[in-house]
Amino acid sequence: MRRLLCGAALALLIPVSARAEDTPKAEVFGGYSYFRFSDPTGTSLLGTDVVRLNLNGWNGSVAGNLNSWLGVVGDFSGHYGSPSVLGFGVPFVDVNQHSFLGGPRVSYRKDGRFTPFAHALFGVARAGAGTFGFGASENAFAMALGGGVDLRLTNSIAVRAVQADYVQTRFLDDRQNSARLSFGIVFRFGEK
Repeated sequence: MRRLLCGAALALLIPVSARAEDTPKAEVFGGYSYFRFSDPTGTSLLGTDVVRLNLNGWNGSVAGNLNSWLGVVGDFSGHYGSPSVLGFGVPFVDVNQHSFLGGPRVSYRKDGRFTPFAHALFGVARAGAGTFGFGASENAFAMALGGGVDLRLTNSIAVRAVQADYVQTRFLDDRQNSARLSFGIVFRFGEK
């Protein structure tokens, strides 16, 4: 009887320990990011009422997991490029956008290999433009709503297969609705 109870207790503890290995205490992400800036209230050289910029850059984040499904994230990104008219880049004009966001993240860790997640991030964005040594920049409220999927390679390394975010900013008292896609490597530290 004693062996049966010990065996049953051990059998119950194995899934708990296996699940604990799937939840790191902290995660650090870094990688490539594409940003589609869209300002529906701006005006372009062609007289349309929508300004769009395709920017390339980086995205990084640091997350602390409170339990297997809830974490707190700090997210940072920078995107750079030049505007284009009729598919041609405007020479000597550089545009950049940086964001500093934070908020909660919910993860689903049922399968030890794939970890889908969703987050709501809030903070500040800084946009700037310059030409011939002159430039201007502005800070504004920003939020990002989205999520993604991490693919675990080892207990300490994962690949962020995709992270897709709707990003809203409020530059020049107008609302900009943009999209951000990010891909890269996730380093996982500790066990929960």
